[in-house]
Amino acid sequence: MSADSPDKNQLSATLTDLPPLGTDVLSLVDDFRSYYTYHLGRDRHCTSNHYAYQALVLILRNRLMERWKNTRYAYEGVDSRHAYYLSLEFLMGRALGNATLNLGLEESTTLALQCLGFELEDLAEAEQDAGLGNGGLGRLAACFLDSCATLQLPVTGYGIRYEYGMFRQEIVDGHQVEEPDHWLRAGNPWEIERPEYTQRIHFGGRSEFYRDHAGALRGRWVGTSDVLAVPYDLPVPGFQNGTVNTLRLWKAAATDEFDLGEFNAGFYPESVAAKNVAELITLVLYPNDSSENGKELRLHQQYFLASASLQDVLARWIGTHGRDFSTFAEKNVFQLNDTHPSCCVPELIRLLMDEHALSWDEAWEIVRRTMAYTNHTLLPEALEKWPVRIFRQFLPRLLEIIYEINARFLEEVARRWPGDRERQRRMSLIEEGDEPKVRMAYLAIVGSFSVNGVAALHSRLLQEGLFRDFFELWPEKFNNKTNGVTPRRWLAWCNPGLRGLLNETIGEGWVADLEELRRLEAHAGDRGFRERWQKVKRVNKERLAALVERECGVSFDPAALFDVQVKRIHEYKRQLLNILHVIHLYDRIKRGETAGWTPRCVLLGGKAAPGYVMAKSIIKLASNVSRVVNAEPAAAGLLKMAFFPNYRVSAMEVICPGTDLSEQISTAGKEASGTGNMKFMMNGALTIGTLDGANIEIREEVGDENFFLFGLTAEEVADTRAHYDPAAIIAADPDLARVMQLLESGHFNQFEPGIFDSVVRALLSPGDPWLVLGDFASYAEAQRRAATAYRDPEEWTRMSILNTAASGKFSTDRTMRQYAGEIWQLAPVPVLEPGG
Repeated sequence: MSADSPDKNQLSATLTDLPPLGTDVLSLVDDFRSYYTYHLGRDRHCTSNHYAYQALVLILRNRLMERWKNTRYAYEGVDSRHAYYLSLEFLMGRALGNATLNLGLEESTTLALQCLGFELEDLAEAEQDAGLGNGGLGRLAACFLDSCATLQLPVTGYGIRYEYGMFRQEIVDGHQVEEPDHWLRAGNPWEIERPEYTQRIHFGGRSEFYRDHAGALRGRWVGTSDVLAVPYDLPVPGFQNGTVNTLRLWKAAATDEFDLGEFNAGFYPESVAAKNVAELITLVLYPNDSSENGKELRLHQQYFLASASLQDVLARWIGTHGRDFSTFAEKNVFQLNDTHPSCCVPELIRLLMDEHALSWDEAWEIVRRTMAYTNHTLLPEALEKWPVRIFRQFLPRLLEIIYEINARFLEEVARRWPGDRERQRRMSLIEEGDEPKVRMAYLAIVGSFSVNGVAALHSRLLQEGLFRDFFELWPEKFNNKTNGVTPRRWLAWCNPGLRGLLNETIGEGWVADLEELRRLEAHAGDRGFRERWQKVKRVNKERLAALVERECGVSFDPAALFDVQVKRIHEYKRQLLNILHVIHLYDRIKRGETAGWTPRCVLLGGKAAPGYVMAKSIIKLASNVSRVVNAEPAAAGLLKMAFFPNYRVSAMEVICPGTDLSEQISTAGKEASGTGNMKFMMNGALTIGTLDGANIEIREEVGDENFFLFGLTAEEVADTRAHYDPAAIIAADPDLARVMQLLESGHFNQFEPGIFDSVVRALLSPGDPWLVLGDFASYAEAQRRAATAYRDPEEWTRMSILNTAASGKFSTDRTMRQYAGEIWQLAPVPVLEPGG
């Protein structure tokens, strides 16, 4: 290179240091036309919104890219401590609205599109919901990433790029039918493939041991069948602050595209067998693990995520710091979202020992200082346990490390409680029996420096029950971090009418500081403000009614009480209790008890796991009850019911602003936290609920008088089980007796005899763990209080305002400040806006 030639760094700067892109209307119009015409090859004959949506994504992505680059440079510039959030689910929802809001481009984008003959809302509808998650766990992870970027915290998300989501739910004759959710069919214009960061993942094979050049005994994993992990990055913008963090998703690929020899020999299926097997790992979210193949695939997914992510972090460390890991724990922390990424514990030991020649003690010290675990369930059956034989077959090196961790751990238990063999058995990472299993939650606890629950009650019950032995050994590890939701998506974006009213009333600061909503309390007694609040709610209810009409074919009257329960279908969430109450209301109508009636529209929605027979029966019952109620002439104008199919993030963005009454009715002591309850509250819905999960803290914030409480407490639930008698409860309650008579008589399944026998048996069983009938009378009374309150529009509106005003605690901004300060020890890193 000649003396006057630019060096490599100068060339790189020339390529990447460009003037900032314009954010005015004219710049957006010009860029849109360029992408639409030249990049996408469309012209005036194209009538599909799909290509207009893609053009819009590209111009927004370019502006995110500027901030993405600046964010990375800012983190590198201060060599910041970094957190990595590992989760098998990230239920991101649609990205378009979130991007325009967080970039501060909503107004200019709307005007630019109008100049071109498009509407932003129409293009937003062209976007598929990303099929990267199923329920609360994945939605929480998405909210966490949004808040981390808004707080300018150096946090990277790691997940899996599923080709298919869990499934698309259709309701056929009242039954759930699962259809493939091929959300990536048309690609994902938001993502950036990063093949240069591809990692190699091992499966199968065997371990062997050898002496290194210094004579130390080393292990290595040989004879493996390998799969490549190819990363795809999604931008995660903070709220109008220049920060764009990264969600890195891994796609599985074969090490060779196909076997040319097999192909040339005419064995066409065999030639691509390796490719097909590899790609199965990231083909579908949550394969059914009721079969052997399903268990194997789930474990493959979990290890694939753990290994690819850890290798990625180590490669980045080596690129910056070399192979000196002495300060690695000071600069890195890994948050394990539930038990799914628990393989990170043995995998980090393997990588540090086998690949980077650290000793066991050095590697274990790093693991114990960098791993943190969040538990999301109080159900013992939901804690993952994988058969040892599957580990031995597919992850033999990890199994050896897990046994070594367990041996050293049980030594520690024995020192703390000498001779207590029963405690050692309970706490062992290996559950003995005919089929020995690895207890993944225990592995995460032993390998982590922090173990947190996600609501105050949940964390207490973990310490007193599920993980009591571990709490007694390491009380300092355990802490609580009550969940939240991001106010950007779940209020500012999804409820534009309320956003405008809030901005006019208390200013715009609440979007980044939700505690500002407390200032609404001063306006709750203002009649004029309540009228404006009611108008916003009416528009939202009309929008929800239109969605229900379109999706369910049921007409909802916006003047009625909108009573909503949308969440995963599970017995502990007690959709059955809700359905029994609808039958009770139907029975009252049939008997003419309609004086002073409050018209009500009941909406249920949610997916049942494909192998969960009882949950599917609950969906069928809801559908049948809806059909009977909606066909009843006497119920016209008094009661409607609908089951919403294929419940998803984009639907919730319409549902929660239009809801009056939020159903959070799980059996006390069973719901870890709940986040739907927070979204509804934030948008002014009142809650009917038990003292379970975050309901307790919601009630504390808003006050008992603004919350419809019912049901047994967690302690009363435990005490009641020993003498629970559904027959006696029915005999003592004429309302419930009539409900059960209608259900048992087949009134809702006249042409499908016996279809609900299993549901009836579960309700009548003294062993019903969910105590559905035990809470019925209390629930019905709380529903009567709600109906009475709704008949006073001024009082209901005041309560609605106070619910929104009290929702500040339930922002994930608060949650992530607590994670950052109390677990991660992470400081914000300011990022310059482009041109700044």
